[in-house]
Amino acid sequence: MAQIICHRLTLGYGRETVVSNLDFSVSAGEYLCIVGENGAGKSTLMKTILGLSSPLSGHVEFSDGLQRREIGYLSQQTVVQKGFPASVREIVLSGCQGRMGLRPFYTRSEKALAEENMERLGITALAKRCYRDLSGGQQQRVLLARALGATRKLLLLDEPIAGLDPQTAADMYRILAELHQTGVTILMITHDVLAALSYATHVLHLGNNVFWGTQEEYRRSHVYEKTAAEGGCG
Repeated sequence: MAQIICHRLTLGYGRETVVSNLDFSVSAGEYLCIVGENGAGKSTLMKTILGLSSPLSGHVEFSDGLQRREIGYLSQQTVVQKGFPASVREIVLSGCQGRMGLRPFYTRSEKALAEENMERLGITALAKRCYRDLSGGQQQRVLLARALGATRKLLLLDEPIAGLDPQTAADMYRILAELHQTGVTILMITHDVLAALSYATHVLHLGNNVFWGTQEEYRRSHVYEKTAAEGGCG
């Protein structure tokens, strides 16, 4: 069953349109990679799904019992965020804030969930470390553990391997694949088309040529042929 349905979405900045009349859906358990040229509207689409941006027209519908507050989100990091002076445990716990309502304190179950997610991401030994002192790969694991505090259903990831060395990037892809195998739906923006084809069940390509379909259909499409000929998405 579809968890997210986008109906005739038109996205843009001010009066400039970057995506027009986009229709696609994401069903539970799918792994959708969103690829395309710089400025094609990938991050804007993700922010629209999250309710952080408004479409110029069209709308996003949630189904299968999914609520927007149940979506885990890992955004691209800014320089300020990389230097955030909080402990790993504090940051992972903050992923539970969406379920707290007006409560001022975390519950025992929320604290247990944070510990579970740190264990899941292999960062329990870093729990008391200051986030800003960690490597880029360690920071991404912390942020992914934080995102898992918000959801057991769906993760939205904006360039999760940006700035990581090849081995650390491979580790991140492996972790995401393992999460997907447990039933978590994944939407990931990436410039790495080869990775999209390795892990995705579906691909959404934005730009002058728009494609949405299965990974196998994308491999056979003229959109992929053109992208491959140009050396991938930059």
